[in-house]
Amino acid sequence: MSRPLLASLLLALAASVSAGEVRELTWFELIPADAPAPVMQSAPLHDLAQLADALAAEAAPAATQQSPRAPVVEALDGQAVKLPGYIVPLDVSDEGRVSEFLLVPYFGACIHVPPPPSNQIVHVTSELGVRLDALYQPFWIEGALRVEQSSSELAEAGYRMQADKIYAYELPDS
Repeated sequence: MSRPLLASLLLALAASVSAGEVRELTWFELIPADAPAPVMQSAPLHDLAQLADALAAEAAPAATQQSPRAPVVEALDGQAVKLPGYIVPLDVSDEGRVSEFLLVPYFGACIHVPPPPSNQIVHVTSELGVRLDALYQPFWIEGALRVEQSSSELAEAGYRMQADKIYAYELPDS
């Protein structure tokens, strides 16, 4: 086999292997570099120390989203990603499974605290869904991210995803 042909085959193999990798994202990577950082209205991601405060806020009237058309990162369109966050249900089956939801960076977002900007919300659909009674914990969501506006009764989302995998978020050992 000639060297140029071998080099081409190795390059093609490397590209196909990397194409199957899932990129782990942080919420700040969903914001364009030249856009203002969002003002967080609640506890930081996965800080459950303020859980009681967030639950108490659920008795308050619904809040209005501050930035419903925030800029998005176009380069993320079509990338296989995994993103940690909290689930805000949009559709619940008769069996008590949430198959359509908003993924948000902090607990209580979109309920009775102002929803985060649209570039901090992912509208997710899932075949299997998540049990309704498991929604107080954070999850990893994996799938192809789409840069696409979506509207629901709770908030505008700047991204969409058909979830391939949904699993509990585990805090790293300190």
